[in-house]
Amino acid sequence: MNKPELINWKTFKSFLEQHPEQLLQFQYGDDKRIDASYHLTEIKQAPITSVDCGGVMNTWTEVILQLWEPEKKDSTRAMQVKKALSIINLVEQSMPLNPLAVVKIEFGNEQYDMRQLFPTQLNLTGDDLIVDLNPGKSECKAIGRGESCGTVPKLKIEMFNLTDGNTCSPDSGCC
Repeated sequence: MNKPELINWKTFKSFLEQHPEQLLQFQYGDDKRIDASYHLTEIKQAPITSVDCGGVMNTWTEVILQLWEPEKKDSTRAMQVKKALSIINLVEQSMPLNPLAVVKIEFGNEQYDMRQLFPTQLNLTGDDLIVDLNPGKSECKAIGRGESCGTVPKLKIEMFNLTDGNTCSPDSGCC
């Protein structure tokens, strides 16, 4: 299975801007959709700095859109893209978002544990702009660079006393 292509903020926002009249839908799991009454409650920008198991420092930025389904469903129609863009523009007045940041969508409900999902496809279907969401998986950056991080068994060397029973001490001058 190939690793899905990550979508950056510039690409994501640009696609939204090209389709302001569409209804913004989010699809996850086995063709389930986030309820149409969802709210875009928060946009986070998270600069990440890490050191991997190979001792290499890594940095990247994520833009995380948090979606919330209210208990009382107050709409049968999803928000239009232009409403989402108005929220995005309000956020960007206070906090410029990194155009190269990886986009994630944070979501959970009673049937689906909250998690951050990657939008992997942006599709137009009728009046809908559908954002396909997929979970990520952990990876070993050291192995990705062709290095080892201890996951490959190391050769064990066992030391034997190769003398015939006569040993010398460090102070004896024999070794």
